[in-house]
Parts: sequence; structure tokens; C-alpha cells
Amino acid sequence: MARGKLRIYLGAAPGVGKTYAMLSEAHRRVERGTDCVVAFVEHHERPRTEVLLHGLEQIRRRDIAYRSTVFSEMDVDAVLERAPAVALVDELAHTNVPGSRNAKRWQDVEELLRAGIDVISTVNIQHLESLGDVVESITGVRQQETIPDEVARRADQIELVDMSPQALRRRMAHGNVYRSDKVDAALSNYFRPGNLTALRELALLWVADRVDEYLQQYRGEHDIRTTWQARERIVVGLTGGPEGRTLIRRASRMAAKGSGSEILAVYIARSDGLTSASPKELAVQRTLVEDLGGTFHHVIGDDIPSALLAFARGVNATQVVLGSSRRKTWQYIYGPGVGATVARESGPDLDVHIVTHEAVAKGRGLPIARGARLGRTRIIWGWAVGVGGPALLTLVLYGMENGPGLANDVLLFLFMTVTAALLGGLAPALASAAVGSMLLNYWFTPPTHTLTVQDPENFVAIVIFFAVAVAVASVVDLAARRTHQAARLRAESEILSALAGSVLRGETALDALLERVRETFGMESVALLERQSDVDPWTCAGSVGPAPVARPDDADVDMPVGDHMALALSGRVLPAEDRRVLGAFAAQAAVVLDRQRLVGEAEAARRLAEGNRIRTALLAAVSHDLRTPLAAIKAAVSSLRSDDVSWSEEDEAELLAGIEDGADRLDHLVGNLLDMSRLQTGTVTPLIREIDLDEVVPMALGGVPEGSVDLDIPETLPMVAVDPGLLERAVANIVENAVKYSPDGERVTVAASTLGERVELRVADRGRGVPDEGKERIFEPFQRYGDAPRGAGVGLGLAVARGFVDSMGGTLGAEDTPGGGLTMVLTLRAVPGQVRDGPAPPEQDIP
Repeated sequence: MARGKLRIYLGAAPGVGKTYAMLSEAHRRVERGTDCVVAFVEHHERPRTEVLLHGLEQIRRRDIAYRSTVFSEMDVDAVLERAPAVALVDELAHTNVPGSRNAKRWQDVEELLRAGIDVISTVNIQHLESLGDVVESITGVRQQETIPDEVARRADQIELVDMSPQALRRRMAHGNVYRSDKVDAALSNYFRPGNLTALRELALLWVADRVDEYLQQYRGEHDIRTTWQARERIVVGLTGGPEGRTLIRRASRMAAKGSGSEILAVYIARSDGLTSASPKELAVQRTLVEDLGGTFHHVIGDDIPSALLAFARGVNATQVVLGSSRRKTWQYIYGPGVGATVARESGPDLDVHIVTHEAVAKGRGLPIARGARLGRTRIIWGWAVGVGGPALLTLVLYGMENGPGLANDVLLFLFMTVTAALLGGLAPALASAAVGSMLLNYWFTPPTHTLTVQDPENFVAIVIFFAVAVAVASVVDLAARRTHQAARLRAESEILSALAGSVLRGETALDALLERVRETFGMESVALLERQSDVDPWTCAGSVGPAPVARPDDADVDMPVGDHMALALSGRVLPAEDRRVLGAFAAQAAVVLDRQRLVGEAEAARRLAEGNRIRTALLAAVSHDLRTPLAAIKAAVSSLRSDDVSWSEEDEAELLAGIEDGADRLDHLVGNLLDMSRLQTGTVTPLIREIDLDEVVPMALGGVPEGSVDLDIPETLPMVAVDPGLLERAVANIVENAVKYSPDGERVTVAASTLGERVELRVADRGRGVPDEGKERIFEPFQRYGDAPRGAGVGLGLAVARGFVDSMGGTLGAEDTPGGGLTMVLTLRAVPGQVRDGPAPPEQDIP
């Protein structure tokens, strides 16, 4: 079952006329014969809106008791059981009463759409999730009822119901929106001119961005390759902290101001896996950024500022959004922080935005040790403390007139050794133990200034000191190594879990998987190479990044996948422990490649089956539909050539007319077969030029009986950009089909009108019509509706017509004729700059 279509009336504030516009559209559709019902509409005691409910079928509501009160909600089951063509559902962002079928009304609407029911709904701009923060800052009111932006962006049509702030305030003052006792409070609070102006601007910008998306989709569908302005790519740096949601929403608003802007949220985890991020909070932030149309990335890097900048430059980002540091003042002793470092090292081509939030300076906890991979700085400090620390401690203790005693001296040197182990690992700690033992012996053990130990107890103390120092250093180093191993396994499990999730979701984009490999391991380029045998050259099945290698031998890292496939990475040499995760990525890449090829083979098989079906239908057509007129022609010719019968002039004329009629039918059938063959092989090349419809359409009516068509082509129509020959053939097939299925005495109407920058030609008949599920099937080749007699055609007329119209950039569809019948709607492009205004429609006073 085809998914229903969603149309949304979007307003900047309550009272602009969304529900009124929705109900007006419903009346127009009912007048055209559409099965349209009211699933749920609230008129809020507005008289003009309430009047429009009259004449529309309303589905019963469901009463739900909650906290001693009965609430009325939309009855989804009743709507599904009624199964209308169009359902009106007001207030898309509404939260349903507990006990309802779904928590949100937009989820109810999703069920209706999945059932094939078209839905018309309403929503205000302040109910979009991405605008929650900015609406609160403008109006001082936090919207509790919101919908994900993706729900609105997936709508097939979005119509802005616009009204100036002054006009809306006048409507409120007249009592058209709220009761008179609430008007003054509303005008002085939420409906202030400044608030309404700002909300109106938000609505206009959001709809303008949606129009840009429609335009880009159109260009992509028609393969229009023109230069676009540079896309804004905004990278949001996440820490897993509470400020992440604020940063994502702020980035979404920044992206909404530019055409085609893209949001990339990135969380950078250390390679040892140690992190203070909340997995639950990260999951929430991932969902939020995906709801707002962005993407979430998980990158591993020890140096977070460098990894963040490398990621931003790798995706060609133009802006980076970071949160103000959550550190307390004293915590800056550990460094300037990620935000300051990124801003300092970003360069002139990357803008960095530092966004304030509620968790600023509230603390983020003490830094966590990084395990055995300490880095050069930590190792240097470890050696400095391990060697220089005992010397400095000796200087301090020797300068004291009355020292703390040998026992305490030993403890102080032991503390220095443990500190060296924590900072630099085992080697600095062993050096600290050795240096400390010698210094204790030389400066503090009698006799001093000699390595001789006179008192056996002192000798035992020094030996015990050295043994304890070595043992403590070994334990600390072992614990660090075990911590590192556990943390690394945790990091690997997170990566493998994400990879397994992509497998279960059926992600089949090879480039996306290779890009994930490049991000995860911080590489410059990644390529999947394959060859047929050991002696064949390598070929690239897919790659990301600049200058991918052509052979595994040229890569910094290569991971074999089977005998004749390898994943090649360039940028740096990976440690051995990373190859296990890389192997999982390589295996998944091979699976994705195989899946893509299987999909391609399935598509090729589908096309082959379609071709076989067409050939089978063609044989059936040749065996009957083409033989029938040939048999009639043969019989007529044989009769005329017969010497046994003397034919009168009237008989001869009748036989000749039969021959001509059969020849015309053959010509028409063969012409459609040839046209279908051209469409199937893609050899139709339109010669587009500007022409008036009244020059083409009358010529297309030559094949129908005179007086069977009413023609209405206004002179005010703009010219259209078409191929006149293809358009004539298409219109001829459409009109002939309409005349064929029209009852005797009923005329077919052919009328044209202007629709924005398009011209619409409608061919309406009064036949039996076609049910909704068959409206697309009638455009398939060799399809004849109902009980059409054999010999009436091979069922190619409408298929050829749609193929010709599509090749000219137009559309051809079918809809019901009001009062019964079928209307073919042919839409063509008007010549730019020549759209002529027809008579202005009467103005409506929309409350």
C-alpha cells in the first residue's frame, strides 16, 4: 500500500488562520468529489471556524478518563476503519492524554499515513524541537508540546499561513481568537508586537529553507548540474555533558539561516577508552541531532583539540560550535581547555563559536588517568620527579637544622618514588628508588658522606625502602596496564557495537562505512581494493579521502579480506592492537560491497523480467490485436479482387473504407509499439522550443470523432517549453483514451489553466472512473482497464503519453472527475517571464 501524503499548514502564532485554511481546503476537495473527513479539529469557539465544520463528515472521538476528568482525543481506530482518502487532523504537536494509543498526535498521524490515508494538519513554528530554546528566549514561555523537525520536513506540502503582527492583534482585539476576558492579558504578554515579529521571522526563514530543499530535490531529479553556493558545514563538539543539547539546537538554528547547511555532531573518545561521558546522555544527543537532520560521529583521539580540528578540516567544515568550559577556576591549572585551544589553533578558515550554557563553571570532575600510554610529556615529568625529586628533597632535608629522622626521611623518599611511578610508569620509579637509596645512604645514614652503613638497622631500612619502592612501582605500573587493557577493550566494544548496529540496520552505503573507518582511525584516505586473481591488477571498489592508494603495498596499513580483497589505509601506521577492530571493519566492507552488487544484480534481474513481461505482452498483442485489422484488410482486399461477385459502388466504397480503417488502426498500434520501444531503450530526445498550447492541442484531436470533445484553451495562457511533436502524440493518446471510455453522448472536456509557473492541461471524461489503487497501474505498458474489448488497442497509449511527458520535464497523473469519471492532469513548464495573470480571485476574509 502506498504511503499517504502529509500537508501541513504552518503558522507563526495561534490565531493566524491555520485551521480555517485547512477547513477551506477540505471544502474545496469535497466539492471535487474527494472523500474527506474530519478526524480531529478544534474550533476553540471561533464562530467563523466553527461554521466551516458544517457540511464535513466528522469521525467520532474517543473519550478517555484521566484524573477524574474525561478528555476527547482522536480515535485512530475509527479513522482507520472509515479509511477516507483525506483526513483532517488539527494540532499536530498535541500531547495525547495518558491511556491513548500513542503519546503524541504526530505518531497517530504516522499511523494514518502508513495506512495510505492523506492527512492535512496544522502546527505553529514554536512547536518545532530545534526552535524550543529561541522561542523561550523571545516569549519567556517554554513550549512543552513539540514535534521533531524531521516530521515536518518529511511533509509532502508545507503551506505558510502568514499574517502581520498588527493584523493578528486587531483580530484578537475584535474577539476573533480569544474570549474578551482573555484578550488584554494575551495582548500584553505573548502577543506583543515584538514577539509576533520574531516568531513570524522564524516561520519565514524555516519555510524558505524548506523551499530550498524542494528546489535541490527538483534539480537532482532532473539532473540539473549548475554551480551552487558553498555549503555551510557546522561541527558541534560534544563531551557527553548536559550542555550538548543546547549546542546542538544552537547549531541547528545557525544552519537554518543558510541554504543547504549541514550539522555534524562529533564525540571524541580517548584511544584508551577512559571517559567521563554518560552513555545515556550521548544516546539522547545522538537522537536529537538526527531528529534535526544532522549526523552523529564517534571519533577516537588522544589529543582532543587536535582530533576535533582534524575532523573539522577533514569534512571541510566552516564553523565549529563548542560549549563554554564546565571547569571551576582552580581546574585551569591542568591547561587552557579544549575551547581555548581549538580557537587558538583553528586558523583563519574555520570560525569557532563558544556557546554559554547552564553548566558553565560548575565543575567537571578531576582529570582521569590515561593508563599506560602516557605520552611524551608525562614520561618527561616522570623522569624529572624520579631523578630530580630525590635530589631536591635531599637539599631541603639537609638544610633543616633538626631533620624529621631517618624513618620519616625514608617515607618521604618512598612518596617521591610512588609519584614518579604514577607520572612516568615503571622505569622512572625504578630510577627514583635507586637514586633515593643512594642519597639516603650518603646524606642521612651514619656515617654520613660515605656509602658505608654502620648500623645494621639502617642497612635493613634502606634495603626495605628499595624493595618497597620497587614493589609499589611495579604494582602501580601493572594496575595502569590492566586499566589500559580494560579501557581499550571497552573502546573496541563500543566501536564493534556501533558496527554491529549498522549491520542490523542494513546500511549498504560503502562510502559511508569507509568514511567511518577514516574517522575512527584518523586516516587521510581509505580504499577497498580487489582483484580477480593473484596475477590480475588491483582495482578500487570504493574510496574516501584524497589520493587513495592503488595497491595494498603502497598503503601505510593494509588489511586483507579473503584472498583477493584488501582494505588499504594511508596517513599513519597503526599499532598492532588496532588491527583487530580494523579487521572487523574490513569484513563489514566486503559484506557491504557484496550487498551492493546483489542489489544491482536484483535490479538488473527486475529489468530483465520487466523486459520479458513486455515481450510476452507484445507477442500476445501481435497474435491478436495486430492480426485482427490485418484479417479485416485481407478479407476486404480478397473480396474486391474476387471475379465471382459483382460489387456495387456503395459496396466497393464500404470495403475500401474498411481497408482504410484497418490500416489506420495498424498505423496507430505500430506507432505506439515503436514509441514504447524508443522509451524502453532511452532514445527519445525531445527538441524543446517555446510554443502556445492552442497551436498543438487542436492538432491532437484529429483522431477522435467530431463533436466528441469540448476544447477550452484560454488565449491568456503563457507559452510552454515542449517538443511539439511529442506533446501532440501524448495529448492525442490521452484524448483518444478518454473518448474510448466515455459513455455515448457524453463529451470529453479538454481545458487548460495556469498554476504558478506551470501550465496544467486537464482531460476529463464521464466514464466509470478508476479506483485509487488502479490510477498508477493504468500508466504501465499493456494495461487495459476493466473489460475493454480485445482489438481496442494493446494498452500502450497512456504509457507512451507519460513517457513523452516525462522526457519533456512535465508530469502526467490521474484523478477523479467530480461527479464521476476520470481526469488526466498534464502539467508542463511555462516559459520564464511569460506568465500572464488571469482574473484575480475574490479575496477571502480569513479569520
